[in-house]
Amino acid sequence: MAMTDLQTDTPLTGPLSAAEVRHYQERGYVVPQGFRIDPDRLDRMRADLDRLIADNPHLSADAMFCPHIPAHGPQALKGADTWMDHAAIPEVLDAVAQLIGPDILLWGTTVFGKPAHSGKETPWHQDGQYWPIRPLATCSVWIAIDPATSENGCLRVIPGSHRDQRVRGHDRNDSDGLTLNQQLKPEEFDEAEAVEIELEPGQISLHDVYMVHGSRPNRSPHRRAGYVLRFMPTSSVFDRQIGAEIVKLTGGQVDFVTRPLYLMRGEDISGRNDFSVGKQ
Repeated sequence: MAMTDLQTDTPLTGPLSAAEVRHYQERGYVVPQGFRIDPDRLDRMRADLDRLIADNPHLSADAMFCPHIPAHGPQALKGADTWMDHAAIPEVLDAVAQLIGPDILLWGTTVFGKPAHSGKETPWHQDGQYWPIRPLATCSVWIAIDPATSENGCLRVIPGSHRDQRVRGHDRNDSDGLTLNQQLKPEEFDEAEAVEIELEPGQISLHDVYMVHGSRPNRSPHRRAGYVLRFMPTSSVFDRQIGAEIVKLTGGQVDFVTRPLYLMRGEDISGRNDFSVGKQ
């Protein structure tokens, strides 16, 4: 089932209407209907993605972690500063502020470059299962670089699955055909309730940290690339001790101990987020 258009009403201060904010609060995700990434920026993102793939022949394009940090993490990804610029689009930050408040830090990004014919499946999961943020709070922004369709493995969500603010039971699955090794136990969700988020290039979707989501493999002849931004309110803490334990859980795919944090707007309300770690 594809997501239907939202009925919007009087806009708030930002790209999201009041109806869209309610949609996010009630269903856990939203696709802003009145906003698109600027076409010139989208062209630059495509060129940057081509360069990122060319610069990292040792990696699958399915999941490339933190390209906004030029050199970081166990993937040995060669990123570029331009991805930080793409993470700081003012209108995107405006939308995030409408959902989680004005004090925002960026703690991660991912390029999901799901290749044609061979793009991997992302199992049903909750992001909160493997993120070291306490209390758990993050708004993820998915920027479509290519069309994201049912045929090429667009994002799928279980609407309302975020409401109880609970991390559900997961199992570990180290299959080579998956983009991550944590998947929800079958009894924890009903796939029949799934909604597919189909996006045109330049559209964005936003979803909550507790949202149950995943995506099918890409067997189509069309790539499905997107850039995902991870923003948290600074009232929460990026806990590096918890991060060290989660690194073991995820098989060492990421580094939550030395990952740098970036204050995008406002101030650190918690006073406990360390912005000096990982920066030269």
